[in-house]
Amino acid sequence: MIDVKRIVEDMEGIKKALLKRMPEEQLNLPEIVELHSRWKDLLSQYEQLRSEQKGYNDKMAATEKGSKDFKELVALLKEKAEDVRQAGERLREVESELQARVEVLPNIPADDVPAGEKEGNEVVREEGTQPTFDFEIKDHLDIAESLELLDMTRAAKLAGASFAMYTDMGARLEWAMINYFIGQHQQDGYRFMLPPHLLTEQSGHAAGQLPKFKEDVYWVQDGNFLLPTAETALANLYRDETLEEKDLPIKLFSYTPCYRREAGSYRAKERGLMRMHQFNKVEMFQYTTPQQSEAALEGLVGRAEKLVKDLGLHYRVVKLAAGDCSAAAAKTYDVEVWLPYLQQYYEVSSVSNVTDYQARRGNVRYKPENDGKPEYVHMLNASGLATSRLMVALLETYQNADGSLTVPEVLRPALGVDKIEPAK
Repeated sequence: MIDVKRIVEDMEGIKKALLKRMPEEQLNLPEIVELHSRWKDLLSQYEQLRSEQKGYNDKMAATEKGSKDFKELVALLKEKAEDVRQAGERLREVESELQARVEVLPNIPADDVPAGEKEGNEVVREEGTQPTFDFEIKDHLDIAESLELLDMTRAAKLAGASFAMYTDMGARLEWAMINYFIGQHQQDGYRFMLPPHLLTEQSGHAAGQLPKFKEDVYWVQDGNFLLPTAETALANLYRDETLEEKDLPIKLFSYTPCYRREAGSYRAKERGLMRMHQFNKVEMFQYTTPQQSEAALEGLVGRAEKLVKDLGLHYRVVKLAAGDCSAAAAKTYDVEVWLPYLQQYYEVSSVSNVTDYQARRGNVRYKPENDGKPEYVHMLNASGLATSRLMVALLETYQNADGSLTVPEVLRPALGVDKIEPAK
């Protein structure tokens, strides 16, 4: 959530920044400034009435109980108490309306983030070379079925469309990737967390994913929802807490399945694992000071890149335009792998600095070492990595003319083989 004071003090500057990611007709900054002014006036009135109410209490304490003056003070105090109650209600109503107007605004994009939607995305760098083949290649689903790595038909029988079931070596290959990522993050000093998969609506609001994406998550009968990403859980670990500056940055990672009702709009060739309602992901997360967050962002991008490099996949890094970032993000880099069959890049890691946007929603602060006033932390998140599209890239990149699949070198110790051969 954006700091209201920034909007009041620099409305034109905030407007200019937000126009990089949203149309002017969706901005409500003048209404916010006017509501904030009303809120300040009502707060002043409320505090004045409270002061007068305390004055009556003090007079009563100094007046003989049962006397005429005392009885008059009691009557006046009742009137004043009603005035205070009504003023408090008006204050809360305006405060609630102000909160509702501010919380739907996206984060302020960083200065170096380009304006616009996807067409404004900037390729930062490409790594490796696109694989070439001297035979007619297959797409990942044909490869997986021929090697008996996936059973999409029975997955659909169990759960419906856009779900997958990994089988035998396919399950082992998926698990080997997950465990490789876990080991790498542990070596980098990140703490391993296994959060609940069911989260409260309050957690969704604090993470900035509700109310906007309320229809995109799976709700259960008790009012909780299945987490769409471990970020939602990790962003709430220290909600309503004040951390110590000496403990920052806090570096965490988590493995979870992710559940999303909206699998996205399909292109003609997108099938199989390309867009799923459930997929596995290892998520990195950091709590930092404002001064640490930009360097932390670059570090997270580097860690995500390393994992893709370790798998021997060709990829590129893209800085997203403001309109293509999530609402909470001030800056986002996507790591996109090359899919040989589709001849396209697809995102496997999204790395974002959300600055203090989630911290304000969740009231997460830190106490500076110089004993200054508590400040909001910055939060960052990064896929490290999402496995479904990685599996697509892996199968298509490492396919062989004889129908076998070469296993990436870093995964061979877990699988015990260099190749996965077709079933005889």
